[in-house]
Amino acid sequence: MTRTAAHNGNGRAVLPPVTAPAVTRYRQPPPPPRSPLRLLGRLFGWLLAALAVVAAGIAGGYYLYADRTVADLVARSPDVKQAQKKLDVPLPGHAAIALVVGYDRRLGPDGDFVPRSDTVMLVRADPQTNALSMLSFPRDLRVDVRCPGRAPISARINDAYAECGSRGTLETVKALTGLPINYLITVNFRGFRQLVAKLGGVWMDVDHRYFNDNSSGGPTYPEIDLKPGYQKLNGTKALDFVRYRHADSDIYRIARQQLFVKAFNEQLRSAFSPTSVPRIVSVVRQNIEVGTPGGKELDKRTVFSYALFAFQLPQGHFFQTRLAPENLVENPDFSLSTDPANIEGAVRDFTTPDVDAAENATNAALGRKPKPARGPKPSQISVTVVNGNGISGSATNGAYHLEQRGYQIIRDPRGDLPNAPTYDYARTKVYYEPRALQGQLAARGVASLFGAADVARIPAKIRRLGNGAMLVVVVGNTFDGNLAPAASASVPRRQPPATVRNPEVTRSLLEGVARRVPFPLQIPTVLENTSIAAADAPVRVYEIAGRRTVRLTFGTGTGEFWGVQMIAWNDAPILAGPNEKLRIGGRRFELHYTGTKLRMVVLRAGGATYWVVNTLLNTLSNETMLAIAKGLRPLK
Repeated sequence: MTRTAAHNGNGRAVLPPVTAPAVTRYRQPPPPPRSPLRLLGRLFGWLLAALAVVAAGIAGGYYLYADRTVADLVARSPDVKQAQKKLDVPLPGHAAIALVVGYDRRLGPDGDFVPRSDTVMLVRADPQTNALSMLSFPRDLRVDVRCPGRAPISARINDAYAECGSRGTLETVKALTGLPINYLITVNFRGFRQLVAKLGGVWMDVDHRYFNDNSSGGPTYPEIDLKPGYQKLNGTKALDFVRYRHADSDIYRIARQQLFVKAFNEQLRSAFSPTSVPRIVSVVRQNIEVGTPGGKELDKRTVFSYALFAFQLPQGHFFQTRLAPENLVENPDFSLSTDPANIEGAVRDFTTPDVDAAENATNAALGRKPKPARGPKPSQISVTVVNGNGISGSATNGAYHLEQRGYQIIRDPRGDLPNAPTYDYARTKVYYEPRALQGQLAARGVASLFGAADVARIPAKIRRLGNGAMLVVVVGNTFDGNLAPAASASVPRRQPPATVRNPEVTRSLLEGVARRVPFPLQIPTVLENTSIAAADAPVRVYEIAGRRTVRLTFGTGTGEFWGVQMIAWNDAPILAGPNEKLRIGGRRFELHYTGTKLRMVVLRAGGATYWVVNTLLNTLSNETMLAIAKGLRPLK
């Protein structure tokens, strides 16, 4: 399947600043002196996170421990060396896409070790919007697998790696999404446990009891024994959690992997020390390979620019995209299928994340008046359309469609549309006049309408064709004569909370444990209307980080689980970086979003912290989550 809809609103995918000037653009006033080891730890992490996201993708962090670290991360195996020949060359200053393949080798039925990929994930970093987004694919998703030199075959997406290695996965994903891919990151799961161990474990919120000991006979699955609640997982338990699947499906496993990415990021920011950095470097060197266009070695300036990008990533600019469960169909062989339109929709969300999604969602849930939309309106944008592909009528067609959308089309005094200096524009270009107020924002909006289009400052040879227009669009071969639907902000429709008031469901559970913790408990007087206390571990009292904590777990009518955590630990890693802080009814709440979905609502009261956490798939509506959190009342 190829993609003809809009890829992004700001140009072809490339990694954030790849040249030395990117460093100076981000330079701040001189900071207080730091020790050399502390600086090395800070710089190393972004590379580690960007290249070593083990089971799930990438996160933010630090960067460089020594020159050899970067050199050791280049492609070493014949597999990755061959695959990197098919990577797209990045364009400086634009967005970038990396393909992350997490793999291991398992004993097959013939006694041979068979390579398998458990994780196939795209990661996109966009310096123009300061956004980082991920797109995960279920390993059982049935697609056209493309092995070099063979005809495409219909198979699971993870079969691409088993059949023809990293190049097969790369070419399969490129054909599936229509996206250019600039970097290939392969991660051996052997290093997963080691890396988590070197970090001292990773703090995770486990949604319910996970247990299997293979004692009942029948098919065997990996053994696991995890209790619900916020806790620090070692490498083995973290791998058990992200790879667990036998009682649910790949959709849930992807959700667990993406949760791990966020937790991994939080741990990276707090775990580095002068003694831990060398040990982490050793694990990364042994288990990570990075394929680059042309096989060029990563240089320190490029990686340093990643570090700066990651550290300056604003709250709410980290996006996780996956195929919606309701859009997936299970086949008789237990593979998954979906309509190509759903792939296109996921790719669109991945390449055009709405950085205002969390704010828009809160406005809708609370009935607040939204802020005015960013960027100029079409009627305020003047555009000259230029033919850059040599196809008669292309510029006229593009200008007509833009005019129908309300844009001002500027023509020369004779009423004609000019031609570009050459007809070799493979992709459409949208050039903006840097002196024009909001010209770059306007260009991104127009580029999203043309699909595969790049955004750039206008060069002198093109400016003279524009007749004073804010934008000049050079129509390339990617233009098929139609514009994509106009981009719209992610504004969910407000709906009444799906809740029922019943404080007695949990009162008896909490009364039995109240004396075991040194802080006041809060009763969830409002529950999601299909929920009941979980049959396995409905209430749990345990100790984390030297503090007693209480976890309530509820099961919904759809078989998912949500919970309420209570602890006198006000700076737990999971609480970092809320999207919004607000007061409701005189109490302090903090909202944590994943896109437009409210992932967690935190209440701070009386020196303790109480948070309501959504299901793995975030199926509780924003209004329901807020109603549950507002319904927390002190146990009397």
